[in-house]
Amino acid sequence: MRNHLLASAAALTAALSANPALARPMTEVDLATMKRVAAPAASPDGRWVAFQITETAPETYKRSTGLWLVDRKAKGAQPVRIADVAGKNESSPAFGPDGLLYFISDASGSDQIWRVAAGLEAGAATQVTDEKADIAGFRISPDGKRLLVWGDVPKECTSFGCDAKDKGALVGPGSGRLYKDGAGFVRHWDQWETPGTYSRPFVFDLVDGKATVGRPLDAGLIGDTPSKPFGGGEELAWGADSRTVYFTLRKADRDEPRSTNLDIYEAKVDARIMPINLTKDNQATDTLPAPSPDGKWLAYGAMARPGYESDRVVLMLRDLESGETRKLTEAWDRSVGSIAWAADGKSLYVTAQDVLDHPVFRVDAASGKVERLKASNQPTEGNIGDVTPLADGSLVFSRNSVLMPTDLYTRDAKGKVTQLTAVNADTLAQFDPVEVERMQFAGANGDKVWGMILKPVSPVQKLPVAFFVHGGPQGSFGNSWSTRWNPRLFAQQGYGVVTVDFHGSTGYGQAFTDSINKDWGGKPLEDLKLGLAAAGRQDGQLDIANACALGASYGGYMMNWIEGQWTDGFKCLVQHDGVFDARAMAYETEELWFDEWEHGGAYFEVPEEYEKWNPVNHVAKWQTPMLVITGEKDFRIPYTQGLAAFTALQRRGVPSELLVFPDENHWVLKGANSVQWHQTVFDWLGRYLKK
Repeated sequence: MRNHLLASAAALTAALSANPALARPMTEVDLATMKRVAAPAASPDGRWVAFQITETAPETYKRSTGLWLVDRKAKGAQPVRIADVAGKNESSPAFGPDGLLYFISDASGSDQIWRVAAGLEAGAATQVTDEKADIAGFRISPDGKRLLVWGDVPKECTSFGCDAKDKGALVGPGSGRLYKDGAGFVRHWDQWETPGTYSRPFVFDLVDGKATVGRPLDAGLIGDTPSKPFGGGEELAWGADSRTVYFTLRKADRDEPRSTNLDIYEAKVDARIMPINLTKDNQATDTLPAPSPDGKWLAYGAMARPGYESDRVVLMLRDLESGETRKLTEAWDRSVGSIAWAADGKSLYVTAQDVLDHPVFRVDAASGKVERLKASNQPTEGNIGDVTPLADGSLVFSRNSVLMPTDLYTRDAKGKVTQLTAVNADTLAQFDPVEVERMQFAGANGDKVWGMILKPVSPVQKLPVAFFVHGGPQGSFGNSWSTRWNPRLFAQQGYGVVTVDFHGSTGYGQAFTDSINKDWGGKPLEDLKLGLAAAGRQDGQLDIANACALGASYGGYMMNWIEGQWTDGFKCLVQHDGVFDARAMAYETEELWFDEWEHGGAYFEVPEEYEKWNPVNHVAKWQTPMLVITGEKDFRIPYTQGLAAFTALQRRGVPSELLVFPDENHWVLKGANSVQWHQTVFDWLGRYLKK
């Protein structure tokens, strides 16, 4: 399957084809500065779609976020910036039942909720909340009379922020933080925990457009809602009665670093009693609460195996009156990523990874029958998200692909798909064309394995190869846009990019995902070897003997593993935030459940499982030049792992470089840092691959 891209709009494509001299390669600056679309919200009548765009100044790489509005019922309507909205940044738009648009702004000096009338003549915005703590997110009740708000608030506060007495620091002359026995996480993802402070939910009444004093909903509970570090608004929801709230909470105690037991709680707003745990019988993850429009059902996603963060997420349905629960998609071997009810309550829309794509599916609420929907005018679905069902049966959603960044679309009740935005069309039209091809081959154990090939449309007879290895390891280098590891950007530098969804990848059934367990360096490495050879056979333009491999996280681990196990495979390697010493990793990482599940127990219980696939044991065979990259704020795979790998390379006399970002975590997120990352990587690849 091939897909040639010249531009996102037909007119721009024609102009570029008529004058090829206008085309140029996409650059790392383009990637860092392209507009980023997110958070679409539809008005109650379905006419207006509000969304946020994050823009990056090319001179300073400073980012700002603003709100835009498009009239989906006006033919040829173009998005417009919402006028007269006070503030430096506006984000997280949401419509109330009266059609007013609520959002978060930092205009007052902190992140608070504001609102404005929808439409092209919106007028001035007014401030709704004025709290001591920053607001991280909110939900409007169905009747429009209340706000559900969350943010980091000390546990001792009964209002949304207060002058907390216990800051978690030692009383004394020093600057130390004291973490008491059983404290749970001491640091998580990229920040040290402040003892006693959690992400907490509060409810505010709305009176004449202003929020009253908020009251907490987490009485008697200690933990984060939404869960950290990646939980958001999808973990909290209003019931249809506007008096009930459902939220996901991760309990904070000594077991927190090795527990995946998220639970869904039901809180009665007016009762002021401890919330009820609706999923206490399941010791694995329960999340994504989604009450039905009629208030009779609660849909949610559930895993079955405690301690396994990549278990299959099954769509569950709970009768809110009887408490009876059934597994709606138990027979469907895919993992639910998001849940939204159809307006009539007869079906649900879910997204899930499925063989390189991330499509949208309709699930019948009565039978559990799953139907994959066509939501793209392209040959492949790409990555569908932010699915919002409308009253007329239409869907508003976001979509991106490996070639195109995110834009917004609609799908009407008959299946017709219309593109609402094309915010980067002018920029994309400037770039040289890129070709995408899917491949499949017999991998380890003869199992079918998928991958992709991206390359410039070029008369060059042979192309050097950049071999991407994804992280996770339960993940995919599928048909989606990335602002960090972007195959199109590498292809535009004159490389053939090859990706392989090795054993352990997602979107191919749970057994395939599970198959990497206790086999980190086994079947995945075999798949990578077979996949690179298969790519060379499928596309003769790829010079697989002139290749460099690159990977981050688990992909970075695989670079370290390849150094000692596939010593003649590549001209160079790029290792970003990869595990170098499995023993040290087992005691230094923060989410212990991950390492202990992957290797079958704690290191002191099964050291042989860790050492079996430990790169540090094979340093004597290292010989391939390697660029090592790490971030000092990475607490998932601490930067000392990268430092140790670089030391090993230097001691072995292997050509190597070390790039350290003091202000980045497991990812490189800042604009200027992204440009430096890419320039360093491109220089490294060019040194070894380009004659």
